Amino acid sequence: MAGRDSSNAAVMYHTAMGERLGLGMTEEKTLDLLQRLGPMTAGEIAQHTGLAPASVSGLIDRLEGKWLVRRIRDTKDRRRVIVEINQERLAGFGELFEPFVAALAELYERYTDEQLEVILDYLTRSTALQREATAGLADGA
Repeated sequence: MAGRDSSNAAVMYHTAMGERLGLGMTEEKTLDLLQRLGPMTAGEIAQHTGLAPASVSGLIDRLEGKWLVRRIRDTKDRRRVIVEINQERLAGFGELFEPFVAALAELYERYTDEQLEVILDYLTRSTALQREATAGLADGA
């Protein structure tokens, strides 16, 4: 039940954040991936999100239409297209997350390093399971 509560809270938080930013949740989380991992191809975005390639194409089109990302040609392989964030357009978005990030940092201080390692292990493993489940849904399995 705690896992479901946490999942629901995360979905509701990101839905509210997306509304505030004028983004759908998938758009917001894809921008997060691009911020953390750097520019990616559509195929790489599909791998990281578990979304079907056709869904990723539409997602990139929507983000590009909002001027949040741009498609650029790979300088080493001109056939390859890379999606990168339009950093100027995202200026100020991070400020909206600061209160929550600060609250989480305060929470982390309550745990020992060993406890944080267990929490990290759980989150890493449960995230992998959720990605597998997402890929299964996208594949129709």
